[in-house]
Amino acid sequence: MLLNKRITIEPGKRNGKPCVRGMRITVGDVLSYLASGMTFDEILDDFPYLEKEDILACLSFAANKERIELSA
Repeated sequence: MLLNKRITIEPGKRNGKPCVRGMRITVGDVLSYLASGMTFDEILDDFPYLEKEDILACLSFAANKERIELSA
């Protein structure tokens, strides 16, 4: 999966936090919804502009970030 197609970082948007496809929903938002117990389908119902691949990209982004931080 090409994360740069799904996860964007813009200095003027949401204080430079990683966002989904240039929208105002952050990777952290999506991860928080998952951590609270929401299913993919519930997230997609609440945010119809998101796609399943966006949620997977958020998970992949977080996993990559963890890997990078652990190796530093």
